[in-house]
Amino acid sequence: MTKIFLRPWQREDAASLVAVANNRNVWNNVRDHLPHPYTLSDARQWIAHCKEQEPPVSFAIIYDGKVAGSIGCVPQKDVYRRTIEIGYFIGEQFWGKGIATESVRILLDYIETRFDVVRIYAEVFSFNKASMKVLQKNGFYLESIRRKAAIKNDQIIDDYVWVKLLSN
Repeated sequence: MTKIFLRPWQREDAASLVAVANNRNVWNNVRDHLPHPYTLSDARQWIAHCKEQEPPVSFAIIYDGKVAGSIGCVPQKDVYRRTIEIGYFIGEQFWGKGIATESVRILLDYIETRFDVVRIYAEVFSFNKASMKVLQKNGFYLESIRRKAAIKNDQIIDDYVWVKLLSN
């Protein structure tokens, strides 16, 4: 079995990050915050940003020794301080190999050991059924569908909110 693991981003990952992130099919499934086209400059800026995180919350997904994608979490603040949002993407050449499912599982283990949280959630565009399956396999349930909540590619779309509650 091929080993999948997460690790903090490293400067030398920049070209590999561009190789997986600079893809319209990937970009169609993520927020517009991820630039498209995705350049080497974008990758270097992202990696520099990640180096400042303490604790680390953004990771390279490594599959068979190669960068296969990105995953991370965003601890919420104020009255939502025991809630974390997760997000991820896998390079198209790595789709269908179970990498996202295993990466989310690893991230959940990390979150549970590093953060005092009771709620983990992810938001998924209505057309991204593969990501919904990843979350479902990791014990998330569909909490809500926010109708016409997002705009992607100039289309108004529904946003699905998937949640996992911890026993804290």
